[in-house]
Amino acid sequence: MILCANPKEQYLSHKDEIKLAIDKVLESGWYILGQEVKAFEKEFANFVGVKYSIGVASGTDAIFLSLKALDIGTGDEVITVSHTATATVSAIEATGAKAIFVDVEEEYFTMDVSKIEEVITDKTKAIIPVHIYGHPCDMNKLQKISKENNLYLIEDCAQASGAKYEDKDVGSMGDLGCFSFFPTKNLGALGDGGAITTNSKELYEKLLMLRQYGWDKNRESKFQGYNSRLDEIQAAVLRVKLKYLKQDIEKRNKVASLYYKYLKDTDFILPKVKDSCYHAYHLFVIKTDNRDKVLKFLEENNIMAMIHYDKAVHMNEAYKIYSNLSITEKIINNILSLPLYPELKNEDIKQISNLCINYKSLKE
Repeated sequence: MILCANPKEQYLSHKDEIKLAIDKVLESGWYILGQEVKAFEKEFANFVGVKYSIGVASGTDAIFLSLKALDIGTGDEVITVSHTATATVSAIEATGAKAIFVDVEEEYFTMDVSKIEEVITDKTKAIIPVHIYGHPCDMNKLQKISKENNLYLIEDCAQASGAKYEDKDVGSMGDLGCFSFFPTKNLGALGDGGAITTNSKELYEKLLMLRQYGWDKNRESKFQGYNSRLDEIQAAVLRVKLKYLKQDIEKRNKVASLYYKYLKDTDFILPKVKDSCYHAYHLFVIKTDNRDKVLKFLEENNIMAMIHYDKAVHMNEAYKIYSNLSITEKIINNILSLPLYPELKNEDIKQISNLCINYKSLKE
């Protein structure tokens, strides 16, 4: 079976280094907020190109804590998209704020910035663009809109570690950047993990307290905080894998280039990339009117493709918020994610592509 994502292969690629890093932590006797977390935070900030990063327990917590750091909560509105992981919206709603959805661009799946200003109200406090599938949003326009309307800009970079917009890393262009280190992500831990990036010393210091009960250096709670800490073992694993992230993103781009080569003459609509963007290819998402049949056909041939996402967030029972999202509701019916990870072999990519081609020729 060829999996859609394969974190075990990534582990095996760096097995010896990861085991040594874990053993070092185990032998140290310090398992929470020690030297590994501090070192990773510094290294990750350098990778993204910001002054600070804060390790937290998950990507969801990264968004939630970012909103709390900006004092966003009950009665406030946050603009985002519905074509995203539920985590983006659940984090907003968990603060007591309300998620306000705008549609996405059909070709790129990212936030349609032309739709933002029409939903801004006096309750709007922030915009959360999602760099979906590894493709960056239009950050120049988002920065302009945010500045003109005095709104905070929080980047959801959960799927886009290593992506760039006009040579700037995602996570470096908003007030805050939020990352997930779920095992299947471009930079994946061996469990849950996340990080927040920023150039603001004030936000950095507040987030350090928020992630641990609102404690100051004397462990006195100066305000209500939470328990959301990146642990030492995950930080040690991430430090190993961070060294290889740039070349892993290059490998992801090579996998994508082969899909483009093999599938260019099919009826599949292949993902497009804006000239200003360097795609991190967390996922390779095609569109086809025969999505469910293609998915079943690939599965019968031991290929695990997936759907990200078969329901937009606003279509879930917990988040039924009326919105005019015609593009979002259109694309969820025909998107399909083909297998993609750095260790995917060329012959596997060709096999997957040939099956797609054979499927199309047999069905026509």
